[in-house]
Amino acid sequence: MPEKVEYDQMITVFRTESGQTERVSLEDYVAGVVAGEMPSSFEMEALKAQAVAARTYAISKIQRSGDSGFPKEHPMAALCDSTHCQVYRTPKELLELKSEEWMESGWAKIKEAAEETRGQLMYYQGSLVEQPLFHSSSGGKTENSEDVFVAAVPYLRSVDSPYEQEATHQSEKTFFTWGEFQKKLKSAYPKSNFGTLNANSIKIISRSQGGRVEKIQVGNEVLEGRNIRDACNLYSANFNIERNSSGIEFTTMGYGHGVGMSQWGANGMAENGSDYREILTHYYSGVEIY
Repeated sequence: MPEKVEYDQMITVFRTESGQTERVSLEDYVAGVVAGEMPSSFEMEALKAQAVAARTYAISKIQRSGDSGFPKEHPMAALCDSTHCQVYRTPKELLELKSEEWMESGWAKIKEAAEETRGQLMYYQGSLVEQPLFHSSSGGKTENSEDVFVAAVPYLRSVDSPYEQEATHQSEKTFFTWGEFQKKLKSAYPKSNFGTLNANSIKIISRSQGGRVEKIQVGNEVLEGRNIRDACNLYSANFNIERNSSGIEFTTMGYGHGVGMSQWGANGMAENGSDYREILTHYYSGVEIY
C-alpha cells in the first residue's frame, strides 16, 4: 500500500456570501459538505460514502492548488462553499435552514458518518483520486467521464445504478413551443444558424454508453445532448423527445451530469445491504479506500 496522504487538520474555505475566508477543521468541513450535498434521511452507509468522497475532493483540490494556484472564482482559497466546489454549511447556517430538532437528529447522524470515516480517502493505483464526482441520480446507469467532460478518467467509468427507484426527477416532462425552443437555443448559441425548427427537423442521432444523448440534429446544426440540457435547463441529458405541430416535449431521467457516484443509487445500495466501501468501489472503478 502506498503511503497515505497527510493533511493539515485545518483548511481554508472561501465563503461566497461574505467574500471572506474561514479556517475550519477538515472533519467539520466534511460534515458540513455532507449536510449541504445529501439528505440526512439517507442511509448511514450512503452518508459515509459521501463523506469519503467529500474529504477526497477537498484534499485533492488543496494539493492541486499548490501547483496551479487558487481558482479565479475564489483566488483566496483552494475551496469555496458553493456548487463550484462542494456545498458547505456551518452548524449555525444549518440551524437557520433546518431546525433544532434536525440538529439533534440529522446533524448528529451526519457528524457520526464523518467521524466513522475520519481521515479516509480514495486512491487509484496509489495516487489520490482527483475527481470524486457525484450527482443526484443517473437514471439507471452512470457515464464515462469523456462522454460528458473532456478527459477519460480511469475510475469514472459507466456502471449500472440499479437502486434508484425512490429517486426524485424520474420521467420529468418539459414542454416548449417551437418559438420558445428556438429562442432558448438562439440565446445559448447566438452564432448558430438553426433554420426552421419543427417536428421534422429534430432527431436524436446517438447516445453514450450511459444512455444520455450524445448527438442530436437540431435544424441545420448538430449539438451535444448536454448543449440541449444547458440551453433548456433540463435535469439531465438522458432524455427522450416527443414532437408535434405545437412544439417539443423532453422526458428526462435522472438529475445531474451522471458521472461518478449517484447519490440516490448509493442510498439504494445501502438499503440493500452494501456498506460505504462497496458503494464507493462500485461507482469509482478500481479505487481503494484507506
